[in-house]
Amino acid sequence: MVSPQTLSEADRRILAVWAADCAERVLPLFEADVPDDGRPRDAIERARAFGSGELSAAGEIRRRFLAFRAAGTAATPAGAAAARAAAQAAAVAHMGAHALGAAAYAAKAAALADAGLSAVGAELQWQVAGLSPQTRSALRLLPPVGEDKAGPLGPGLLATGELGANIRAIQSAVSTGD
Repeated sequence: MVSPQTLSEADRRILAVWAADCAERVLPLFEADVPDDGRPRDAIERARAFGSGELSAAGEIRRRFLAFRAAGTAATPAGAAAARAAAQAAAVAHMGAHALGAAAYAAKAAALADAGLSAVGAELQWQVAGLSPQTRSALRLLPPVGEDKAGPLGPGLLATGELGANIRAIQSAVSTGD
């Protein structure tokens, strides 16, 4: 059985572009820590290329862990969260729910860099404001965070703490049309 978090390839391509946009906003936080490590930037570029149909899902599924490994080289928590945002964006080729992971980690990176909740709110507001009607529709297909066990939105890391709160805020805004 396919998880409702996977989504169709067409929906994953739409979400990959938005996830790349979210991750790219905080990429400088990682690059300030590790300027010679191009793995997160490459992950964002691959997410965009997948989104535009230039790359296949199968190829990206095999490569999605590269940026996650880069997070371990970051000198700051904000840099590590930025690398994880890029990794989540690349993983959208595998499962659409990773788009919310990219957005959640980007908001976390912004908060860690700015040391305040106002940065989270501003980042989440920017993310939701940038949703196209197609992206909003694709996000509405995902189950609420913490409810479906078969994927990244299950009762695990993305469903708890700051990441879970960020995803809940996005899902709430998407469901109400804010």
